[in-house]
Amino acid sequence: MDVVVMIAQLLLGLSILVGVHELGHFLTAKWFKMRVEQFALGLPPQMFGLKFLPAKIFSVRHGETEYLLSPLPLGGYVKIAGMMDESMDTEQMASEPQPWEFRSKPAWQRLIVMMGGIIVNVITGIVIFGFLLLIYGEQYIPTKALKYGIVAGPVAQNMGLRTGDKIVKLNGQTFEDFSDISKSLLNSGSYYTVERKGQLIDLQVPDKLLNDLSNKKSPQNFIFPRMTFTVDTVPPVEQPGFLARLILQMKGKDPVAKESPAQKIGLQSGDKIEKVNGTPIRFFDELQETLKANKGKTVTFTINHKGTIRESTTQLDTTGVLGFIPKQDIETATIDYSFGEAFAKAPARAFEVIGNQLKAFGKIFRGELSPTNSLGSFISIGKLYGGIWDWEKFWSLTATLSMVLAFMNFLPIPVLDGGHVVFLLYEMIAGRAPSQKFMEVALRFGMVLLFGLMAFAIGLDFYRLVR
Repeated sequence: MDVVVMIAQLLLGLSILVGVHELGHFLTAKWFKMRVEQFALGLPPQMFGLKFLPAKIFSVRHGETEYLLSPLPLGGYVKIAGMMDESMDTEQMASEPQPWEFRSKPAWQRLIVMMGGIIVNVITGIVIFGFLLLIYGEQYIPTKALKYGIVAGPVAQNMGLRTGDKIVKLNGQTFEDFSDISKSLLNSGSYYTVERKGQLIDLQVPDKLLNDLSNKKSPQNFIFPRMTFTVDTVPPVEQPGFLARLILQMKGKDPVAKESPAQKIGLQSGDKIEKVNGTPIRFFDELQETLKANKGKTVTFTINHKGTIRESTTQLDTTGVLGFIPKQDIETATIDYSFGEAFAKAPARAFEVIGNQLKAFGKIFRGELSPTNSLGSFISIGKLYGGIWDWEKFWSLTATLSMVLAFMNFLPIPVLDGGHVVFLLYEMIAGRAPSQKFMEVALRFGMVLLFGLMAFAIGLDFYRLVR
């Protein structure tokens, strides 16, 4: 069921993003009286050499435009008459230009049409962020709430952080939001001021720390708040779906889910695990470390259920996971916004995504972040949405991806909007358009590059799934 929810969120999110992007091209083309021949969601399999599949699932014609749904939900396109695009319709381009065609319009109008998708994606991101701030406010963990400090994962420990440390300054400045610590990883030359056992220590953040965290072979947790806990829920064990069973079998693991250790010892909501094998447990990270050290072993738990103390013994599996969701004792703060305040703050939130993309690209060019660690396909995006339908998370991620899509489409790569913008700017400056032959070669190069990157990203994701 989790996989179904993940796929549903992925398809809905991509449909929204691609739909509004192509709508930007469509509306601006119509505004300048250009003929739009096709408006498509999804890509035809023929673009990938899959000629045995149908080019479209269904279509309907209204006026001069055919609206269609293609089988591959990996993008979309608007086919504008008289425009050299990924359709490579050279036959149309060989005929005499018509007044309604893209190529017959002034360069400034064509530039607006090519920027239309990017502009609408930016507007979409800002609007979604605005409504998220209005409806949910801005939730964060205040640094003052971390009375027990942080839990340092292996990568954090390698840079000198220790569990129990309190990070009191970033680059010499005090800060309020705990998430600012992770955001600072995109900046080169950052350092943390840490309070440890009453002493202040400055720790330099390695420039390649983000790469270490992005490396799928490395543990993913950097730091998180140290908290006491109780049992929130003990979810039932769901049997894996067909794809999950296949992957487990490929890894040589049992594809049949069994009763979790938490179910075996009868954990209930509100329970507190006070001891494991007689050793007192206070923090959730202590429980995790103790379970990890006892993987595959028989363990005795001392459990406090509404003031009644009992002991229960069970054998852990090779993962060392009990199988319950903790309710962790952490204070959060919420800033509420009026309509005006929310939409005044939304552009900054949206363009922060673009800023982070530029910082990430900078790290890649400086060799501080490996492209293989930062690349991902629709599989990675689906995993970000997750298997639980949470509307706040869904819209937040969709708004972020809308800004990322705008940024990526602005890159000066032939076949992307940014490539067409470069050609149009050249025409406006030089007073003449690039030759049709040059455009054909450039677009073919762009398509090979783009599809090659897509295939590489999909291959990376599949490798991460099965390894």
